[in-house]
Amino acid sequence: MAEPLLRVSNLKKYYSLKTGKLLGGKTTVKAVDGISFDLEAGQTLGIVGESGCGKSTMGKTIIRLIEPTSGIIMLDGEDFTALSGQDLKRARRKMKLIFQDPFASLNPRMTVKDIIGENIDIDHTYATKAERDDRIREVMEQSGLNLDYMDRYPHEFSGGQRQRIGIARAIVLPPKLVICDEPVSALDVSIQAKIINLLKKLQKDMGLSYIFISHDLSVVKHISDRVGVMYLGHMMELADKRSLYSNPLNPYTQALISAIPKLPGETTQDKIELAGDIPSPANPPTGCCFHTRCPYAKPICAEVRPELKQVGDDHWCACHRV
Repeated sequence: MAEPLLRVSNLKKYYSLKTGKLLGGKTTVKAVDGISFDLEAGQTLGIVGESGCGKSTMGKTIIRLIEPTSGIIMLDGEDFTALSGQDLKRARRKMKLIFQDPFASLNPRMTVKDIIGENIDIDHTYATKAERDDRIREVMEQSGLNLDYMDRYPHEFSGGQRQRIGIARAIVLPPKLVICDEPVSALDVSIQAKIINLLKKLQKDMGLSYIFISHDLSVVKHISDRVGVMYLGHMMELADKRSLYSNPLNPYTQALISAIPKLPGETTQDKIELAGDIPSPANPPTGCCFHTRCPYAKPICAEVRPELKQVGDDHWCACHRV
């Protein structure tokens, strides 16, 4: 059996913060706490969860914009966490990031042509300026951008057009994996669908793999092959899309899916209301991190952290009830 394109094993990202008497004390924030998963070539893995659960931190840690505290990231059969210098730069060409905010992620002083061509310039990919500009035109057309936009600046565009520029920048040197960090959350609903359809078309045409991070389970259902559910830095459930949405096993996943708006005529289930607030990652609960809000919590849940174990064909769950 072939190795997956990406294998993440026990990935952790901890932050040390000063607290207490005139900031003399210290505490540890466990933003990502032992995440593991595989991603096959050509697949899309959706990552969902409430704000503050560690989704974006995980994505940035995988690409090493943020250095992991511990864990192993295997990219295309190579230990990505062990690389440095030119080796890291070489391997990073296989992995790109699309940012959440299309207004903040583009340099306002650069033209569209130079924003998209920046990766080409850094890697000295093309020998002549004509070759460079031809590639920029090609990727602009792939991303649905008018070629008349080449010499314009980001402030002249709408949010959807800016996100297309960000997508073009990510694929101008064709990667194998693109991490999409909430790429449509800042856009109008009508524009979201167009961006999602563009990402799916690019995946089909270029053979891309995606990690698609979002808090919107409806969007994730539309684009993903597999879905992972995160809570307080932990992976609570991981399964193929059909299994997760039709048969969620973790109480947290059940609560999230019950909150998805339904169209008239669709089968509905009672919305599961979760009690209390999300605990602070600086002071997480003992045992299962979800037990303080779980309607089915038992004494063992407060004492023993459940392992993410396989409970079905490509279905994994961290819960003592399963």
